[in-house]
Amino acid sequence: MQSSFVTSDGLSLAWYELGSGDALPPILLQHGFSASTYSEWVECGIARSLATLGRRVIGLDARGHGRSEKPHLSRYYGEVLMARDISELVDHLGITQFDLVGYSMGGVIATQVATREPRLRRVVISGVGEAVVLTGGVDRRVLATDELAACLRATDPTSFSPIAQAFRAGAEVRANDLAALAAQCDAVADRVIDFAAITADTLVVAGDTDPLAVHPERLAAAIAGARLVLVPGDHTAARLSAEYTSALLDFLG
Repeated sequence: MQSSFVTSDGLSLAWYELGSGDALPPILLQHGFSASTYSEWVECGIARSLATLGRRVIGLDARGHGRSEKPHLSRYYGEVLMARDISELVDHLGITQFDLVGYSMGGVIATQVATREPRLRRVVISGVGEAVVLTGGVDRRVLATDELAACLRATDPTSFSPIAQAFRAGAEVRANDLAALAAQCDAVADRVIDFAAITADTLVVAGDTDPLAVHPERLAAAIAGARLVLVPGDHTAARLSAEYTSALLDFLG
């Protein structure tokens, strides 16, 4: 079931009921860049697996993604605003405690939520590594966000790096608004995350060959009591592995 709510800065965001049950607390899912609730969690069966826990499962299409509103101005974007969207959705739904799973960009968003959200019980930060500690965001050493923004806006993207072209191709396959995604890239900036403020039980999950999640042990070490699970695969294959879903079920169950 799809519904929507309006954020404090006036954007309409889509959210989904992906599983129901009486067990508490609900589980919220936040996808990565150029993905959506459907492509990240539903299509591959992860949401269905989490629903077997007998708890409410909720997915949010981030601003600029999926069926949420897609402005083309960078002032509407950035992981800090997207983290606020999670809290405002929780307010909207009247939830008093929740667990959160984020992947890639969603992992950065989940980290931001964990620093400021007292209702968060458990958090899974996945698809990211030491860059969250070094720069407070995704790893721009592998793909600079200014290059990706230019590639997304280009009439002919063939002059850009293979990884930038791959991200654009993936975005096009999922029928994304390329200008909205470029605006998100423009909003990415270095920031310092207060890891000491994270009190939720934390699991860090990363693919063992994921170039966008190198040295995840450094991220886990920055969060008191955090556990680390390595799963097989690169940035795409890791999330699709049976081991990834098993890690979520073990931690959240």
